[in-house]
Amino acid sequence: MAETVLTNTGLDRFLELVGGAPEHRGPAFARAAEAVLGLLALRGADRGTGVPEPTPELTRQLLLEDLPAFVYVPPGELALYPAVLGALAARFDGSCVERIAAVVAETAPDFERAMHDPGNLTWHRWYASLLRTCGADLADPEDVRRRLAALDGAPLPDGARRADLMGRTALADVLLTEALTRAYVRDAEEPPPVGPLLTDHAVATGIGRVATALRDRWTAAGLAEQLAGPYAHYAPGPDAFPHLVLADALLDEHLDHHGDPSVPVPPPPAIEHGPVETDADTLLAAVEELAEEEFEPYGGEAPHLLYVVYQRGCSAESVARKAAEYEDWTVDPALEDLPVPVPDGAPGAYAVPPVPELVRLLGTPGLDEADRARLEGPARDLAVVLDRLAATGLVFRTGDAFGLTPRGAGAVRYLLGVRGVAAPDAAEAAAWPATVLVAAAGGWPAPVAARVLADRLHARVDTAHAWTELLDALGTVHAGTSEAAATRGLFAVLETTTAPPEALRAALRDPVLGAYALRALEERGEEADPIQVPTSARALHVLDALPAKKGPLESRRAAFDAAAAAWPGGSAALVRAMAEADRHEAERVLGPLGIALP
Repeated sequence: MAETVLTNTGLDRFLELVGGAPEHRGPAFARAAEAVLGLLALRGADRGTGVPEPTPELTRQLLLEDLPAFVYVPPGELALYPAVLGALAARFDGSCVERIAAVVAETAPDFERAMHDPGNLTWHRWYASLLRTCGADLADPEDVRRRLAALDGAPLPDGARRADLMGRTALADVLLTEALTRAYVRDAEEPPPVGPLLTDHAVATGIGRVATALRDRWTAAGLAEQLAGPYAHYAPGPDAFPHLVLADALLDEHLDHHGDPSVPVPPPPAIEHGPVETDADTLLAAVEELAEEEFEPYGGEAPHLLYVVYQRGCSAESVARKAAEYEDWTVDPALEDLPVPVPDGAPGAYAVPPVPELVRLLGTPGLDEADRARLEGPARDLAVVLDRLAATGLVFRTGDAFGLTPRGAGAVRYLLGVRGVAAPDAAEAAAWPATVLVAAAGGWPAPVAARVLADRLHARVDTAHAWTELLDALGTVHAGTSEAAATRGLFAVLETTTAPPEALRAALRDPVLGAYALRALEERGEEADPIQVPTSARALHVLDALPAKKGPLESRRAAFDAAAAAWPGGSAALVRAMAEADRHEAERVLGPLGIALP
């Protein structure tokens, strides 16, 4: 049916024109030509000559968007699709050949990557691939049905989740339906001389049926009908994934924090991979229950609580500290990411920690019993919410500490992943290139960054080369930006007592980290030559040691004056060296002290 659904694509004429060359013969080339010509025509290519004319824009869309969305290409046949484009372009003037060849060459790596990317798979493309592996004749609907019936369950491709395939399938359905609708309207408004793509009869049967016919033609005959009927459980739709509502809420939390789903959240130290879809549905049920009025004022905060604990690298958080934040109490930013000890056991009823512990958690001196009593009500309300989440077995609350269980960490990681948030596990993060890991770790809580950077070093047996890679990244990632100071500040979380001395000595000449390396060697009692440390590195070490925000201005200015007194050339030379090394941080630290940069 699909061969006649899209009429007047010029397929027969094209195959006749190119049929003389051996590489243009055979059913595989004809199948590729049918898909290429049909998609170009659907996207509005000019068919005035009888065949669609490829343009650079349409060629790029075809290779990078349409083919990866709609067409299953058997192994060994991928090159036929650019070949069809080249042969098609040759039907037009010489400049068309050159332009299309340039686009094909430019997009070739991305085209191949897109066609093999598990994230681009639809149910129909995946099952066509699976059935072909089983020996099915993809042009025979009866054989497709028989082979589908013989499948033992519905396996998933490596690196893909059911929700990924469902979402990509739903998107592909929308895109194909929109393309068919636009093509019909376009031809109706301006009838092409060669005739319409879609007949009135085809459209009268329903655009959905036309889309189904094309999907079958481009994947496997009869597959769409089977996946919509007796084997619908092999290709579940949106109704099978209610937890995506919670995934959307967690994505919103991530965007509020970072503004970009590609900014990675830190990996948990331990993940238990349970039935993540079931666990995610369980979390959703608890979150929806907590949204009821009886759980006010914090019941609606459940997605936020799940996200912020995961964002902490799944280290435990304090109920009292979180309640204090909700009540707009002052919490020392330097303490808000510190892990909270989890007691071995605690009474079931919640109680706010004693005043000394409260002072330690909040970093607010002068708190008394009256303050503790004021926090009791909000903290108990928050504990009720956390206890409901803990009833799922995916969250825990022990005394004042709460967090995700390893299985809960797996469920939240899954929910973040299905909405495109970069959520590596510990092994993935440790395998990243040093520059990628350092760029991510600069935005993570210091204890989490310390753990993950140490994991990377340990995975490489703490060799001098591994340390050098990491130190180089600390000095170059985000260089010249406002994030440079936070990046080089990661040096402080490294366990330099285990670093090979040759790696630290090699870093002495680093224009950013040289003074940090010198200090580390001196603290270890190792031999080091301070003459090797560049002026810029010494200036940055002094700059980073100055109090940037804490303490009265007078004491902060006194700290600068003391450093300037020991600097060759005095304060003017020190300020100049700081500004040259990191102008962003120098302005942030010195500006409030009334010190102008040159």
